[in-house]
Amino acid sequence: MKKIAVVLAVMSLSACSTFTPPRYSISADTNVALKSIGIGNINVGPFTGPATFDRACRGAGPIAPPDNMSFEAYIQKALADELKVAGLFDDKTPKITLTGSLETLSFSSSRGLTGGQWDIGLRLKSSNGKSLFVSEHYEFESGFIADTACKQTAEAYFPAVQNVIGKAIRNPDFKALLAQSQ
Repeated sequence: MKKIAVVLAVMSLSACSTFTPPRYSISADTNVALKSIGIGNINVGPFTGPATFDRACRGAGPIAPPDNMSFEAYIQKALADELKVAGLFDDKTPKITLTGSLETLSFSSSRGLTGGQWDIGLRLKSSNGKSLFVSEHYEFESGFIADTACKQTAEAYFPAVQNVIGKAIRNPDFKALLAQSQ
């Protein structure tokens, strides 16, 4: 009986948590920028992930997006949600389909001693053949203790994604991604 208690105690101490970013919600500024474009019937196709990405956070556990999504699916859904709320999304009869690839995705929960950062490099590709690259370097306070730092790191993925999506949409070349091929 003592052996079972020891095994259970060791397992509970070595168990790790999964740290989850919040679900994406739209940005008011990005919504205004999208509505000013005035081009609709846009679909969002698949996004691919980076060549390498380490989800582990300080040995405390992995960071994983909500709803069993991948990190690239989180960004894909974020862009689709922004387009939907702006009234520009159309997956039935689209004039343009945007796809994406995460060329860079990394985080640190220990920048300095108590800081953290996300780095996201996103390439959007249009069915018209044009593409656009934007990147985001998002810094935040993470904390000293691993559980706190990893929780803060997971939560910081959401605003980092909001920023990179906003940068793409406000980029002067974004409208070229929406122009139909002649």
